[in-house]
Amino acid sequence: MKFRRVVVTGLGALTPIGNSVPAYWNSLINGVSGAALIKSFDTSLFKTKFACEVKGFDADAFLGRKDARKLDPFVQYALYSTEEAVKDAGLDFSKLDTSRIGVIWGSGIGGLKTFLDEVVNFAKGDGTPRFNPFFIPKMIADIAPGHISIKYGLRGPNFSTVSACASSNNSLIDSFNYIRLGKANMFISGGSEAIINEAGIGGFNAMHALSVRNDDPATASRPFDLDRDGFVAGEGAGTIILEELEHAKARGAKIYAEMMGGGMSADAYHMTAPHPDGLGAALVMRAALEDAELQASDIDYVNVHGTSTPIGDPQEIKAIQDVFGEDIYRINISSTKSMTGHLLGAAGAVEAIASILALNHGIIPPTINHFTDDPAFDPKINFTFNKAQKRDVRIVQSNGFGFGGHNASVIFKKYEE
Repeated sequence: MKFRRVVVTGLGALTPIGNSVPAYWNSLINGVSGAALIKSFDTSLFKTKFACEVKGFDADAFLGRKDARKLDPFVQYALYSTEEAVKDAGLDFSKLDTSRIGVIWGSGIGGLKTFLDEVVNFAKGDGTPRFNPFFIPKMIADIAPGHISIKYGLRGPNFSTVSACASSNNSLIDSFNYIRLGKANMFISGGSEAIINEAGIGGFNAMHALSVRNDDPATASRPFDLDRDGFVAGEGAGTIILEELEHAKARGAKIYAEMMGGGMSADAYHMTAPHPDGLGAALVMRAALEDAELQASDIDYVNVHGTSTPIGDPQEIKAIQDVFGEDIYRINISSTKSMTGHLLGAAGAVEAIASILALNHGIIPPTINHFTDDPAFDPKINFTFNKAQKRDVRIVQSNGFGFGGHNASVIFKKYEE
């Protein structure tokens, strides 16, 4: 069968370095770090005392105090970034067939703050089960796409993808496939995460996954640097409007890019550690290229998973070397997590937005906080260290890898008739 073409017609972002797509992009190309000491709770007894928190977001002002109290922060973030994307896409749902418009949304954990608060309150009580009636519907990971569909009256396919840090890449791939197979005309897709609280930071500290560079938070996320010591937790949301090409053209939509393909794989190795030889990562990149009917030589920029962990960064570069061969020296590589931190289930969406904007502006966002070369990495590889680089960008690939060995990679191309 002939697949339908799928394009990007709207973007929305709420990130630690900007509460809109233009603000996010401006911070990316200027190498702004979103990391700072945590303000949302007392970290005095925690190993890690900093994170990339969202700044200046007022849920009460956005939603109203009554409605904000019914929603976990990860849902508040989802609704916020989606409102920007809907406006950006110029969508008037009253003029569209909403039974053909769906929502697929990624979150690695869902309503962790809600779960934490309710369990702590119960533990402090006398054993009487006094739970908030909104406890379960605030917490469950699938509630974000539910609220998005309710707000806009969208009656197409609606569900959540949960694959840890690959979650929103999976949401994009599922949305892409439904559209190109003719099952829908449009999807609101992306992901959100809100894990900067006592349980999130404490839990990742217990795994020794987070950086503990408390004396210098702004430079703590150091992908590919010799002295990297773990990832920096981030929070926020990213929304991408995916639409069938003819549907977009018929309503006069602006088109940011064409989504060409997506790949998925499993490491089948360890519950948290990536395969040391990058086998799953190489497999997923090849799968995405095959799905897009492209060669590695067609790619100009790879927005890598690049979390700044001692074992994760080398395996991804091994995989890229395996897939790209000599072409690795031609492409740009960068990790925008050096600025945003790691948004877990929202990472794929906000990094896909960065990749799409790189296509549109011909600028590669940098990997900041590079101080010392790691001899494990070939010095001829262009990691786009510390400063954005201008270049013609026609096709981009963005990777996401999650605990459990989940891998997902997406590819976007400059739109051509």
